[in-house]
Amino acid sequence: MAKLKDDFAIYCCELLAGVGPCTAKRMFGGFGISTSGLNLALVADLGGGEKLWLKADVDTRGQFEAAGCERFSYEITRNGEKAAHSLNYYSAPEEAMESPQLMQPWARMALECAVKARAAPRRRAQPATKSIAKPVKKISAGTGK
Repeated sequence: MAKLKDDFAIYCCELLAGVGPCTAKRMFGGFGISTSGLNLALVADLGGGEKLWLKADVDTRGQFEAAGCERFSYEITRNGEKAAHSLNYYSAPEEAMESPQLMQPWARMALECAVKARAAPRRRAQPATKSIAKPVKKISAGTGK
């Protein structure tokens, strides 16, 4: 049986089910919602109550902003200084929260962003203190070694 706090995440899974069966897993105080192993949404409370946050990217950001959706943003503190941080997720449009039919185009868009994100090559940051070059093996003169 679901806990009372999980009810909203379960409801969000029902709203997003038009793109495939969704599951909600606990993640960082909220939930990650996925289908077929792709994370397409989050359920989190950033201070204004629990919200459904849909995956976005540079190509879809404008559609979310035109619909009045807010970006998933929060403050982090590093070395005593606060800085704004955001993720490529936007709140679901309020009207889309009313039914799976109204949510379906937004769910499809979020799933497409998740598919593109998985296919994109991952960049690994190089440590600033490590040298990439390998040490040269010295060969002794006259021994061939």
